Amino acid sequence: MERNDAIRRLKELEGRDLVSLARKYNVTIWKGDKKNKGWAGHVLERFLGLPINSAQSPNFGSWELKIVPLKRLANGTITVKETMAITMIDPYNVANTPFEKSHLLAKLQKAVVCARLFKSQEEEQSLLLRVATFDLNDRVIYEQVRRDYEETRNCILTRGFEHLTGAMGVLVQPRTKGAGHGSTSRAFYARTQFVAKILGMEKGNKVLHLTAIPLRSIAAGELVR
Repeated sequence: MERNDAIRRLKELEGRDLVSLARKYNVTIWKGDKKNKGWAGHVLERFLGLPINSAQSPNFGSWELKIVPLKRLANGTITVKETMAITMIDPYNVANTPFEKSHLLAKLQKAVVCARLFKSQEEEQSLLLRVATFDLNDRVIYEQVRRDYEETRNCILTRGFEHLTGAMGVLVQPRTKGAGHGSTSRAFYARTQFVAKILGMEKGNKVLHLTAIPLRSIAAGELVR
């Protein structure tokens, strides 16, 4: 399935409860006391008629599926819950590759980002609120991502891979990936404000507001519009 077709189909699910769809498509969320962390992605794959992909970010050739959680604050506002992993950092490749030919840009160009509302660890309900892609026509965002990449690249070239830190980057940060504080691997992560921009969330009064979401399954007060 091509990327544009996948986006069109996935947008049909905006406002739908993924937990109900998991039951419909026989996707396991819990097996005993162990959660299937990839269940939401598996639901979307089943909906699209694609084989279940166990990869954290399933790659379907011309596009790649990214699932990001949103959370509702006490005042009812919905915001991005956490950063989004984009791609691993190969220090040799990054040091020798300009942004325009980088894996980072290629991954962003392929990404189809699906945002779901995380309510609780029990996963009794989770609405798919937005399907979006990285807008390459937004030159301000594009240039900032490029500068973030070049900051990482310059650090590798001048100071070394081991000096990369999550404090770097405005929209994209190079951060430790893997279990435990002793992990030496790094990956590019989209900061929450970048994820919000990708999703078309507007920043105002220090909170993020999500607009233009179908309300067919969303309870009153769930979204700030």
